[in-house]
Amino acid sequence: MSSHPRETDPAVPEHTGPGAQGAVAPSPGDAPRSDPPTGRVPVTDGHPGPGGAGGGPAPSEDEYAAELEELQDRWRRALADLDNLRKRHARELERERTAERSRTAAAFLPVLDNLELALTHAGADPGAIVEGVQAVRDQAVNVLELLGYPRHAETGTAFDPARHEVVGVVQDPDAPPGTVVDVLRPGYGDGERQLRPAAVTVAKRE
Repeated sequence: MSSHPRETDPAVPEHTGPGAQGAVAPSPGDAPRSDPPTGRVPVTDGHPGPGGAGGGPAPSEDEYAAELEELQDRWRRALADLDNLRKRHARELERERTAERSRTAAAFLPVLDNLELALTHAGADPGAIVEGVQAVRDQAVNVLELLGYPRHAETGTAFDPARHEVVGVVQDPDAPPGTVVDVLRPGYGDGERQLRPAAVTVAKRE
């Protein structure tokens, strides 16, 4: 056997080691290309696909119209309910006012009865008329107090602009300045339930 040096192809590199047999080196033109990311979002037709935003196709115009009609119908029903509520409240308020006027008038009927009784007996005993009128006055005052309007005719108290109306200022050495000396017209009620303030004269301030 003669030994001749093996001729090698200069275009094909010689490989040694495991797995070298049959391996072909890739050419420079065969290297995989990796384009740099451009940051652009793929353009779609404007409708989200399955799994995209919205979870499905956009509602149609018929669906929009049906939903709008339902909202308008609910709005009209709400307006009708509000109008019925307003009318019912007005009727109940007027009914309550009528009932309150009737209760107040009924509370004063005994006062009128006693006043007529006192006038009837005034001819037989003129002196009894004074006692009868005083009794009727006390009864009327009691009715007003039961209705929530107590009588105020106190003297010697400090002047209170919320309860008193000054109709005169007098010089009274026995009364401290700014106190009520005389009540010319009683007042009835307190605070927001005041029918009228008491008309008073007040001691002059030094």
